[in-house]
Amino acid sequence: MPELRQNPFTKQWVIIATERAKRPHELARKLEESKPLPSYVETCPFCPGNERLTPPESMQMMRDGKWQVRVVPNRFSALSRDGELTRKVEGLKVVVNGVGHHEVIVETPDHSKTTALLSESEVELVLETYKQLYINITKDTRVEHVTIFKNHGLAAGTSLEHPHSQLIATPIIPPAIRNRMEEALRFYDVQGQCIFCKVLSDELAEQVRLIHETEHFVSFIPFAALTPFSMWIFPRRHMAAFPETKPEELRDLARMLRTILAKLYYGLGNPDFNYIVRTAPCEGRYLRYYHWYLTIVPRLTRMAGFELGSGMYINPTIPEANAEFLRGIAIPADSTPR
Repeated sequence: MPELRQNPFTKQWVIIATERAKRPHELARKLEESKPLPSYVETCPFCPGNERLTPPESMQMMRDGKWQVRVVPNRFSALSRDGELTRKVEGLKVVVNGVGHHEVIVETPDHSKTTALLSESEVELVLETYKQLYINITKDTRVEHVTIFKNHGLAAGTSLEHPHSQLIATPIIPPAIRNRMEEALRFYDVQGQCIFCKVLSDELAEQVRLIHETEHFVSFIPFAALTPFSMWIFPRRHMAAFPETKPEELRDLARMLRTILAKLYYGLGNPDFNYIVRTAPCEGRYLRYYHWYLTIVPRLTRMAGFELGSGMYINPTIPEANAEFLRGIAIPADSTPR
């Protein structure tokens, strides 16, 4: 019998289509089908030696005298760094001028590496870049919210193969974030605890949707996963905002993120995916009722008419079965690019 499950953070419903559910391995593609990439591409603006092809860098993380992570403004920025923040309201028409920041984080000098194949120390350096960049950009008083995200593969919206992620800082708080905050505050007012901490506690007790645990983080597939293999990484310690992460936690997050992405890489054949750091707005850095986390969404299915028309998703897989599948994926000791 199909089930309708509800996301406790957004109240969004998903249909778990048990009658036509696919087995986890049916969504995997052969790793050999992934096009092998060279370590260097002469025309790639993110490869070493081609720095002239990008705008002047905003930040650089060095290692052994060479850059390891590089941050540059997006050449086709969605927002402008320049200008005053203004708001215009005419009846039902509301316009805020598009000031903000749009940065690209080049994660490695090696064109061929995906995050799953980086070392833990390399992933940690990427996460440290996120944190420092977030802190720097939120000094801009026009910024209300920061979204850090990665698009991997064509289905996820990437336009350049070289491993990179992005940061967009907006002068408004997106409605999806406001909605999460309102639901979390409503729960806190009634129950006296953080709803995110409650969900984490329940998942640790039930165990069936857990994928991996480390000292400071827990990864699991949510009970009401909207799409196959979409998953969350939660910090065990309550903190509303990503930049509150301590150095030892950031190091542990690097271990967790690399492990999870490697499980997807080897278990599902390097699928396209997005990941998003879901953090509190700038104004809510120390909220007791909000809890930052990281979402990973493999792009294994497509949104169609029902999703667009209803706002509900149909998930043709069972979250508990997907979690069990990923728990069983072994990561080779030598996880280097082919």
